[in-house]
Amino acid sequence: MEKKYFEQKGTRYSYTEKGEGEAVVLLHGFCGSSSYWNKLLPLLPNHYRVIAPDLRGHGSSEAPDGDYTMEVFAEDLAQLLQHLKVEQAIVLGHSLGGYVTLAFAERYPGMLKAFGLIHSTAYPDSDAGKEGRIKGMETIREKGLPVFIGGLIPKLFAPEHVKSMPEEVREATAIGESANPDGAIRTLEGMRTRPDRNAVLEDASIPVLLVAGVHDQIIPLDRAFSVSGGRIVQRQIEAAGHMSMVEAPEKLANVIVEFITNV
Repeated sequence: MEKKYFEQKGTRYSYTEKGEGEAVVLLHGFCGSSSYWNKLLPLLPNHYRVIAPDLRGHGSSEAPDGDYTMEVFAEDLAQLLQHLKVEQAIVLGHSLGGYVTLAFAERYPGMLKAFGLIHSTAYPDSDAGKEGRIKGMETIREKGLPVFIGGLIPKLFAPEHVKSMPEEVREATAIGESANPDGAIRTLEGMRTRPDRNAVLEDASIPVLLVAGVHDQIIPLDRAFSVSGGRIVQRQIEAAGHMSMVEAPEKLANVIVEFITNV
């Protein structure tokens, strides 16, 4: 899809959009881009205005200096929505995008009609997870981003899909290698230091969607479904790991359409 651009504080950010009507924002995961949604977008109805940004340091967005905390990413999203004159949106975030969505829900609740986490969690990193982030930063600094991406991408897919979906794995690898190395390091630090946001889910007064892949090697079901009851809708996708938008786009599209229709 054609990229569009807007500038904020001297940094150029890119995004794609399709359709008209209710605004639905799709936020990609770490070392991904708006291209992660290429299989899903045609499956969403055109009576929604679907907006898919490239987060700072990812895709075609520039990588400014400074912190890449989840709050900073959330502010970027608020600026984009203001630029697009969107007063309220349904925001759905994949993995890193889910962490950003939670920060956005905490900081800008009035800008949300509903939100969702796709293969993501409200929990902070475990001690082992934080250690892994530091090792990831060291790998990028010492060996380069492609080496880091080579280790990351196979973990994102269900084990059997690593062999059965070679084209999709190659594409995800190319997207990952196109990220800005310094932006990736700063994002790893931002994810490492993010707080527990389960209270954002527990206190939500708007509909919340939690999507988990049965074969997800990154976010297991118990971490994805950390809160239940209230306004929370939980959906499992059987034929997916951490990348249902690529591994099972029709199933994820059905889940999203069901959710946003009920909103």
